[in-house]
Amino acid sequence: MSQNYTASNSPPIAPESYNEFPSNKYVESVSDVSHQVDESEKNGEIQPFFYHETPPVLSVADAIAQMLVSLGVNYAFGVAGGAMASLWGALSNSNIQVLNFRHEAGAAFAATEAYFASDRPSVVFTTAGPGITNALTGLFAARGEGAKVILLSACTSAPQRGRWAIQETSTYTLPSGGIFTPGALFNYAITIESAAQLPQIFRKLALALAQPGGFVAHLSIPTAVQTSLVEGVAFPQLDVSHCQVTPSSEAIAKSVELLSSGPFAIWVGFGARDAADEIRQLAERSGAAVMCSPRGKGIFPEDHRQFVGVTGLGGHASVLTYMEQQRPLHTLVLGTRLGEPTSFWSSALVPERGFIHVDIDPEVPGVAYPHVETFGVRSDIKTYLQELLQHLPGNPLAHLSFPRPEHQAIVPASEVDYPVRPEVLMAAIQKIVVEGSDAIVMAECGNSFTWSTHLLQFAQANRYRVSTGVGAMGHAVTGVLGAALANNTKAVGIVGDGAMLMNNEISTAVKYKIPAIWIVLNDARYNMCHQGMKILGLKGADATLPPTNFAMIARGMGAEAIVVVRESDIEPALEQAIASNVPFLIDVVIDGDRLAPSGGRNKSLAAQGIKSNSAQTPAKPVSFPSV
Repeated sequence: MSQNYTASNSPPIAPESYNEFPSNKYVESVSDVSHQVDESEKNGEIQPFFYHETPPVLSVADAIAQMLVSLGVNYAFGVAGGAMASLWGALSNSNIQVLNFRHEAGAAFAATEAYFASDRPSVVFTTAGPGITNALTGLFAARGEGAKVILLSACTSAPQRGRWAIQETSTYTLPSGGIFTPGALFNYAITIESAAQLPQIFRKLALALAQPGGFVAHLSIPTAVQTSLVEGVAFPQLDVSHCQVTPSSEAIAKSVELLSSGPFAIWVGFGARDAADEIRQLAERSGAAVMCSPRGKGIFPEDHRQFVGVTGLGGHASVLTYMEQQRPLHTLVLGTRLGEPTSFWSSALVPERGFIHVDIDPEVPGVAYPHVETFGVRSDIKTYLQELLQHLPGNPLAHLSFPRPEHQAIVPASEVDYPVRPEVLMAAIQKIVVEGSDAIVMAECGNSFTWSTHLLQFAQANRYRVSTGVGAMGHAVTGVLGAALANNTKAVGIVGDGAMLMNNEISTAVKYKIPAIWIVLNDARYNMCHQGMKILGLKGADATLPPTNFAMIARGMGAEAIVVVRESDIEPALEQAIASNVPFLIDVVIDGDRLAPSGGRNKSLAAQGIKSNSAQTPAKPVSFPSV
């Protein structure tokens, strides 16, 4: 199947020829650069433009900082150290806002969420040794989530390598493969040993950042190289536009043929977040049922009559009811890999005649369900749907009704409304935060994820964020800072007490006056583990935590905070947090014995003949997020 690659209409990156990134020449971003031409411009062709003034001499650190500004970077998140003092100074004196975090993993999570909130690449900076290794989990998440993030790290200078330098970072102490070279973690990685490498590095970064999809890079700069001078280095003239991957006419024709053959469903993932309008048009024209992955919540309005529910972890049994009662001939998959958190690889979600799977990565279609017939289309989702809508006729089955996501009625509290039921908390968050504000909502992994994904409803894209590729504890706890900063609005993290104890950045939020809000589900347990082990019948494992007063901790760091122990106090606390102009924490003592919603998963397991109790031997190993 042939594919076409075309550039969008966005302005090109820096068409001028750079001699040395003059310090008085800043450009705001890849997409904001205007053409600069001289009198030799003829017939609409832009000729090379050269600065005629003599540029100042820069250090490598200064040149890298200015290079990042020209690539559109607004924010750098990290933890400083002696080995990267020059680089830290250069970043701090550039147009990039530098935020010093308390842990490198938190900085990387925040950088990831800043990218998704702004659609601009972000930077993580670390010192040598543990600075790099501390950041790896967050960078692993950035790669898995599809973010554009650049790691700047310090490493040991060549003369000191192998001599037990402080925090030595070299092949004597760390494996070079995968950390300092491209691989599963980094799309691009290089150690800068000379200023002469900078033009090629700039070119590679600019071209990669203009491509669709994620990009995680690592530039490691030895301490001595950071202060070396950039002399006689010419930076390349670049004319780079943001690219789109467009479908071939054959792919569109085949899609129309398959989708016109009978009823179909639409399965929406996070990769389709920029095509919300086109998805709604397609659904309403065709009468198709729409379901979404946990990361895809809100791309198609969850209150729409054609929405049948969320699939996967924290999802709805209504999806499986639909597949059982009105199984479609095909399912159009848009921007989701259909991995375990989205599908559990359940055969109950397979349509009668297979998938039409659209993704910018040609290796995605057919991987999650290798035994199912799949027509793969490599394309940008928005472009594909625009083409499809021009050729696909309306469907006379638009009058069909579909099952709706189930939401149990909340029984009024007794006179003693303590502790707080999680479902009552979610209802209040829906009213005050989701419907009453424009805040971004993030949910931490664990039961926070399942409660939020199952019970909260969104009618707009880009309001809800969860991590399913990595699902690291601490992602939402710290990522909420990046989301609030880059989106210039409130961001709310719904998190567990275990994650809050592991890696929070309250102190950082206070320092930079970032309006982050933490809602802590405080049950003194790693409760997904506690409940999961109990359901599996595995005894003896201890997942409890000593009771913690998170409000006291937050106030001790300078934030505002309140403890909620009664259901009647939830809404006032949420209103106070939304109205506050400073970081705010709500410590909610919840009923840890309320089972997190897993009806959709349990029904999926039952459909596959899998049991998850100790009295029966499971057909295959079952882990507690899967029960």
